[in-house]
Amino acid sequence: MEIILISIYAICMLFIMVFSLVQLHLAFMYKKARNNKSEDATQSIIRTEFPVVTIQLPLYNEKYVAERLLDSVAEIEWPKGSIEIQILDDSTDETANIIQNKISEEKFKDLDILHIRRKNRIGFKAGALQVGLKASRGEFVAIFDADFMPHKTFLLETIREFDDSKVGMVQTKWEHLNKNFSLLTKLQAFGLNGHFRVEQTGRSKAGSFINFNGTGGIWRKSCILEAGGWQADTLTEDLDLSYRAQMKGWKFKYLEDVLSPSELPVIMSAVKSQQFRWTKGGAETAKKNLGKVLRANLKFTNKIHAFFHLTNSANFLLLLIASIISIPLLYVKYKNPEFKLFFDFGSIFLIGFLAISYFYWIANRFETESSKKGYFKYFPLFIVFSMGFTLNNSLAVIEGLMGLKTQFVRTPKFNIIGMNGSWKNNIYLNNKLTWTTLLEGLLSIYFFAGIVIGFAIGDYGLLLFHLMLAMGYAGIFYYSIKH
Repeated sequence: MEIILISIYAICMLFIMVFSLVQLHLAFMYKKARNNKSEDATQSIIRTEFPVVTIQLPLYNEKYVAERLLDSVAEIEWPKGSIEIQILDDSTDETANIIQNKISEEKFKDLDILHIRRKNRIGFKAGALQVGLKASRGEFVAIFDADFMPHKTFLLETIREFDDSKVGMVQTKWEHLNKNFSLLTKLQAFGLNGHFRVEQTGRSKAGSFINFNGTGGIWRKSCILEAGGWQADTLTEDLDLSYRAQMKGWKFKYLEDVLSPSELPVIMSAVKSQQFRWTKGGAETAKKNLGKVLRANLKFTNKIHAFFHLTNSANFLLLLIASIISIPLLYVKYKNPEFKLFFDFGSIFLIGFLAISYFYWIANRFETESSKKGYFKYFPLFIVFSMGFTLNNSLAVIEGLMGLKTQFVRTPKFNIIGMNGSWKNNIYLNNKLTWTTLLEGLLSIYFFAGIVIGFAIGDYGLLLFHLMLAMGYAGIFYYSIKH
């Protein structure tokens, strides 16, 4: 039995370490891309040709931000005859009336704007996008979620990338309108920086597959159609379509210097539901596409990046298993001194932690000067909170791999910019205490017990690991109750 526990723990930690080393490679690729950066970002954005662009705005019960989104889209600089706006509105509340009143304003009268309502939410966001796609007249299709406020130069800065006929999608970097609202939003912004700076740019530099992030990007319509259109069999229709399109030979471009402002969720239940959807959808997409990617005619390095890109959600499940096992392993180590050499060798897994530390250092060093200094404050907190999300996200992975289908749960929006605004009167919030939250509280107690056991037997090797887990679960539990 002891050998089984040790083997499971080692396999879990080995996968996490290798994943971390792949992230380290992306950090090196990102640094290389930064060092070789061309002057393209500062080139003129004057155009003489203006292809027709359809802007799709998928909405579902967004009374707090619908007007804000429409005001921003109406300001986008592009000839009015070459732009079509589709409001893909599946709302069941007053949002539809708010939209109708808004688009009746004078500034919208010269715009080609369609308010598309469906009788049902079949396919959720993917279904709405597909319906809009069939009705669209644009050669290109830009997509913005309800919490976005695109800059007026968005099309001028992105359409030029399609001068290369092989480019099928252009993704921009998310900017956060309310990242300084609270500790929770600061940690989300810190974590997302890793994806939007290092991962996207690093994979692009390596010639590997990148992904459309569901919003803040623009597609060539023919690329979507050739790849099979929007499909609703995963909760991350954006990641799924990205892989299908790139396996068809289409090129994707990522523009780190073009920003798309958006709003971060400000309460724990909203963050958890968003994390659950992203993680479950990632597992579903891996189950659907990973085999095809590994069999495709791609460079070995690109297959490695794709493998760990699609399976990154597995880290949560493996960390949950390894962490739960780690406390019984204290007893195994105490009772079996002959295993000491093996456990001492386990310190090699610290390489993974060092790799991730460097990854996030690189991700945040190119922000403001305060962000560089804030790394030493926010990185430890980010790691602790990430560990606290392990149960929530592991359940998502299990559901995704088992094929359990659930609704597309939208993330509540609050219309919070900067440090102004409140979440307390939001009508979309679910204030029920979940059994997952109770389990998170129990896991916090479990890992605090692991600390006590470590002191009791004089084994301090996992003390920091158990402390971070205990604090992470306690933090998630606290904010879940508080909010």
